[in-house]
Amino acid sequence: FCWLFLSLSVLREKHCVCVCVCVGALWMCIVLNPHCKSEQKCVWLRQLRRWNGVDVCPWEDGNHGNELPNLTHALPHGNPDSSSRPHRTVFTRAIEACDLHWQDTHLQRIITHDLYTHSHAHCHHDNHGSAGALFDARGWPLWHEHIPTACARVDALRSHGYPREALLLAIAIVNTLIRQQQKHLELFRSHKKELLHKGMTSVTNMEGWVGHPLDPIGTLFSTLLDTGRGDEEGRNAFLDFSGKCMSEPHLFPAQRLLDDGQSFVALAVETALIGLGQQRVMPDGLYAQEKVCRNEEQLLAKLQEVELDDALVKIFRKQAIFLLEAGPYSGLGELLYRESVPMHTFAKYLFTSLLPHDTELAYKIALRAMRLPVLESMAPSGDLSRPHHIVSMVPNRYPRWFTLSHIESQQCELASTMLTAAKGDGRKLETVLESIQKNIHSSSHIFKLAQDAFKIATLMDSLPDITLLKVSLELGLQVMRMTLSTLNWRRREMVRWLVTCATEVGVYALDSIMQSWFTLFTPTEATSIVATTVMSNTTIVRLHLDCHQQENLASSARTLALQCTMKDPQNCALSALTLCEKDHIAFETAYQIVLDAAVTGMSYTQLFTIARYMEHRGYPMRAYKLATLAMAHLNLSYNQDTHPAINDVLWACALSHSLGKNELTAVIPLVVKSVKCATVLSDILRRCTLTTPGMVALHSRRNSGKLMSLDKAPLRQLLDATIGAYINTTHSRLTHISPRHYSEFIEFLSKARETFLMAQDGHIQFTQFIDNLKQIYKGKKKLMMLVRERFG
Repeated sequence: FCWLFLSLSVLREKHCVCVCVCVGALWMCIVLNPHCKSEQKCVWLRQLRRWNGVDVCPWEDGNHGNELPNLTHALPHGNPDSSSRPHRTVFTRAIEACDLHWQDTHLQRIITHDLYTHSHAHCHHDNHGSAGALFDARGWPLWHEHIPTACARVDALRSHGYPREALLLAIAIVNTLIRQQQKHLELFRSHKKELLHKGMTSVTNMEGWVGHPLDPIGTLFSTLLDTGRGDEEGRNAFLDFSGKCMSEPHLFPAQRLLDDGQSFVALAVETALIGLGQQRVMPDGLYAQEKVCRNEEQLLAKLQEVELDDALVKIFRKQAIFLLEAGPYSGLGELLYRESVPMHTFAKYLFTSLLPHDTELAYKIALRAMRLPVLESMAPSGDLSRPHHIVSMVPNRYPRWFTLSHIESQQCELASTMLTAAKGDGRKLETVLESIQKNIHSSSHIFKLAQDAFKIATLMDSLPDITLLKVSLELGLQVMRMTLSTLNWRRREMVRWLVTCATEVGVYALDSIMQSWFTLFTPTEATSIVATTVMSNTTIVRLHLDCHQQENLASSARTLALQCTMKDPQNCALSALTLCEKDHIAFETAYQIVLDAAVTGMSYTQLFTIARYMEHRGYPMRAYKLATLAMAHLNLSYNQDTHPAINDVLWACALSHSLGKNELTAVIPLVVKSVKCATVLSDILRRCTLTTPGMVALHSRRNSGKLMSLDKAPLRQLLDATIGAYINTTHSRLTHISPRHYSEFIEFLSKARETFLMAQDGHIQFTQFIDNLKQIYKGKKKLMMLVRERFG
C-alpha cells in the first residue's frame, strides 16, 4: 500500500479528494483485520503517523489549508471554534482504529454464533442499563458502538473474507439502530410539550451517517442486500479468534437470523431509510457538502432498484410515521435545527413510493420536508454558540453552504412532484401552494414551478385544469411581488408569462391583475406589456369576448394607463396616449398629464417623441405645443453638430413653419436660446427662407404667400444668432487647433461666409471678421496664410 501515499501530493487536488478519502477507508479495513498481530499494527501505526504528519497529507473534509474562500465575506466559515479544532487527515481514523480490538466477549459471540440470543447468553442481566442493553426485546444481540466505527468493522470483515461474520455484526448494528429509534421516539414524546413550547432544537448527530467518510449506511445496506440476493450465501470458512481459519461442513443458513416473514432486503431497505431520515448538521467545506448530496443520491439510486412489495410498503409506512413523530432525532420531525441537512431528495423518493399506497402519508412527508430553515429570516437556532447565524434573510445564504443552489433545486423538484400528483384535487393543490409560498425563497424556482403547473394544466389532449391554472397564477403573482423591487434579468419574460397565464384563467383574472397592478408591476411594465397585451386583438379572440366585455376590459386598461402615467409620466405617457386613443375623455386626460409633467418631470427626448406621435395622429397644434416645451429643456453647444436631438429640432422648426408665421415667430426665440451650434442654426435659417410659412399647414390655413424677410423678426433674430454662433465657434476651434485640422477649418469658414452673406451688410461683416482673425491669431502663420489665400 505504500504506493498510495506517493501520489498524495497529486491527490490533494479537488477532483481527487474522493480518492484520498477512499485511501483512508481502506486503511481502516487494514488495521481492523481481526487476525492482525500487534507487531504488524505497531508498524502500520508508525507509518500512518509519519504520513499523517506530512504537509501535503490531504484532509478528510477536502478543505486543505482553508483554500476555499469565503465567497461573500458576510460570515465566517463553519463553527466559531473551527480554527482551534485540529483538522482530521485521511489517515486520522485509521490511526484511531489502531486502538480498537476484537476481544470484547459480547462482540465475539455476535460474530461467531449463528443463534446468539439472550437465552444463550451466560447472564440474564447486563451491566449497562437499558440504554446500553446487550439484547433487544426479542432477545437478539445489540452492539453499542459509534455507528461509523461499528460499520467499519463490518467493512473490514467483508474485505478480509468473512461475509458471514460481517452479516452477523451488521444485523446486530441494525437491530441497535431500530431499538435506538424507538428509545428516541419515547424520549421525545415525554418531553414533547416542553420542546414544542421552546420552538427550538439542536442536532443530536453532529456527524451524519450519510456522506460520512466511512459510509456506514452504505456498508450496512450493501452487506444486507448482497446476502438477500444470495451473493454471499456459500462459503467454506469461519472466523476463529484463536487465530485459525477452520472449515465449515455446511452452507450458512442466513434466514436463521431473521424473524418470521422478514427478509434481508427488507432489513437493508429499513436501514437505508433510517440513515437517510437522520437529522444531521450540514458539514463544513465544499467537498464534505458535495459528498453528502452525492452519497444520498447514490443510496436512493440503489433503493430504487429494489422492487416494492407489500412487506416493503409496510416498512415504508412504519419509517415514515416514525420520521414524522420523532422530533429532533428525525430530519422530518416537527422541530428542525436550522442548519440540518435538508430532506428534499429523500422525501421525493418517499413521496413517489408511498403515493400509490398511502396518499395522505405521502403528502405529510413531502410537505414536512419542504422546509429550508437556513433561509428563514427569523428561524430559531438551538445552538446558542452561534448567535451570529441569526441574521436577516439575505446574509443567511451562508457562504459555507456551497451546495445551496443544488438544495434549492431539489426543493423545487419536490414541490413540482407534488403539484403534478395533486392535479384535479383542489384541497391538496391549495395545501401544496401554501407550502411553496411559505418555504421557497427563490423567485426563479417559484417561477419554474408556476410554468410547470401551467404546462400540466394546459395539456393538449385535455381541457385546462382550472384549479391548477389558478395555482400557477398565484405562484406567478408571488414572483411578481418578489421581483418588483429587485433586479432580475428574466423580469420581462415573467411579466409576459403572467399575462398569458391570467388570459388562460379568464377575463376576471386579467381584470384583477390590472386592478392591483401597483403591487405587481412597475408603471412601465403595466402600460407597455400588461395593458397593451390585454387590449390586443389576440387576447380578445382568445377569450371570445363580446362587445360589452371588451369595453369593460378596455376601460380597466385605460384606467391603469392613466394611473401609471400619473406615477411615471416619463416612461408611460406615450403608451397611455396610445391605449386611450379611442376614448376622448381618457385621451384628453392623458394629454393633460403630459402637459403638467412637461415642465419639470420629462426630458426633451420624451417630449419630442410624444410630439411626433401627436402629429402622426393628426394633432399638429398639440404636437407644436409639446415641441416648444421640449425646446425649453434642450441645450446644444457649439461643437455638438452630431447631437441626436438635431433631427427633432429641425422637425420642430419645420412643424412651426408649416403652421404659420405666428407659430414660427414663437419658436425661433426658443431655438436661439437652446441651440448654439452654428451649422444647425444655419440649416434652420436656410429652410425657413425657402418656403412661405403656413403654405403646407396641416389644417389648410393659408396666408399671403410672401416669403419672410431676413431683415425683420423673427428671421433677423435667427440670422444674428447664427452669425454669432459662427463667430464664437471659430474662436473656440482656433484655441486648440492643430495643423491636420487646417483644411477642415477653412471649409468651416466657407460655410460661415454663406451665412454672413444672407445679411444685407454681410459682406462687410465677414471681411471685418476675417481681418480680426488675422490680427488676433497672427502667430498661426501657416493657417492665416491659408485664410488669405481663400478669403483675401
